[in-house]
Amino acid sequence: MFVGERMSKPVITVSPDLPINEALTMMKQDHIRRMPVIQDGKLVGIVSDKDLLNASPSPATSLSVWELNYLLSKITVKDVMTKKVITIDVKTPIEEAARIMADNKIGGMPVLRDSKVVGIITETDLFKILLELMGARKKGVRATILIEEKPGQLAKISQLIAENGGNFIAFGQFMGEDPSTRTVMIKVEGLDEAKVKQLLKTTGGNIVDIRTC
Repeated sequence: MFVGERMSKPVITVSPDLPINEALTMMKQDHIRRMPVIQDGKLVGIVSDKDLLNASPSPATSLSVWELNYLLSKITVKDVMTKKVITIDVKTPIEEAARIMADNKIGGMPVLRDSKVVGIITETDLFKILLELMGARKKGVRATILIEEKPGQLAKISQLIAENGGNFIAFGQFMGEDPSTRTVMIKVEGLDEAKVKQLLKTTGGNIVDIRTC
């Protein structure tokens, strides 16, 4: 899966000369939290709702509404935007996008194709993918099991479920308690909770949790 398949598009962009109150109105209307800043067809920055709100006067200000509107009209996107933008290509694997965002503590990145902004990938897009990977929107038996880190363990689990008429909704593996173990999460349909528990016990692993959800 690549970034281009799951990015938000078409991307809503903004001019660096737009007053921040107008930019904030755009974000509220379109229910977004960040916008790439484009000038003469080129990416020159990115602005978030936090950037815009932090630049706005405090609600406790003694200024009149006319004075506030005048001040806000003078502050433009270019005054508050982030100029050093971390971007990503449409052909980048989605997990690489997640790693970059986590490492840099950012909530979104403009997506480029041939140096042109064609979309934006955000933490919300990644959360939607996580829901799919974990089978969160489909009912089944969900089990977490701690297994030894050695060849053939995952194949054993898959074979047991398939041979007994189960169908995988989700399957994932994660780091275990130490390098010698792995935590495996499965979600299956076609088998009840008792049967899944019985099958997993034969693998020699430690069932951490099992539930129907």
